[in-house]
Amino acid sequence: MPVERKVKYVPPKDDVLKVICAADPDTQDYLWTIVLTMGRMGEINRLTWQDVDFENRQVVLYTRKKKGGHLTPRVVPMPEMLYRLLLHRCEQKDHSKPWVFWHRHWDPRKGMWVEGPFKDRKRIMATLCRKAGVKYFRFHALRHLGASMLERGQVPIGDIQRILGHENRTTTEIYLHSIGESQRKAMSVFDREMMADSHTDSHTEKAKDSAEVAKSLILLVGLEGLEPSAN
Repeated sequence: MPVERKVKYVPPKDDVLKVICAADPDTQDYLWTIVLTMGRMGEINRLTWQDVDFENRQVVLYTRKKKGGHLTPRVVPMPEMLYRLLLHRCEQKDHSKPWVFWHRHWDPRKGMWVEGPFKDRKRIMATLCRKAGVKYFRFHALRHLGASMLERGQVPIGDIQRILGHENRTTTEIYLHSIGESQRKAMSVFDREMMADSHTDSHTEKAKDSAEVAKSLILLVGLEGLEPSAN
């Protein structure tokens, strides 16, 4: 049976900023790093200082394309905000820890406190969304925010694709499912055409013009078996 796909909820930019502001300083750095690299949660969790190149202002993110497969690297340039954020963390880092983001937590299975990189932080987003008073969204929405800002800045989709780490363009096009400004301008043609149509002199001419528009739409969309109404 075909799988029914649903449009994923993507929060507005203001809600994302509210959630980031509701977090503690360390978590804010973590969230901003996801936004500014458009990295996946797992990629940021495994980020080490060896992967951060301040001289060339770039970071290397690693991901597994397939379960059990090898880690695949990709280079992501650092914008100024990310450069300053990571430089500040580097100046205060614990040299015994290789990870950019790590924590100390109680491991009930080992019965002891352990230190290591972040693994699963899903509960944190639920807590932060509730604290910020916004509809719940996941870490993936932070990647969407970064990608949508590039799209609004008219960055070529091929560049966005490479930064996101998508293997093909189609995935990126689906990812950027929000209506772009160019699409809104294109659809505004309907408004102008309808307004022009309202100034025709006779009802007969209006009906004729409407029928012509309907025929054009049928040809444009490629629908078959539909005929414009004669009324």
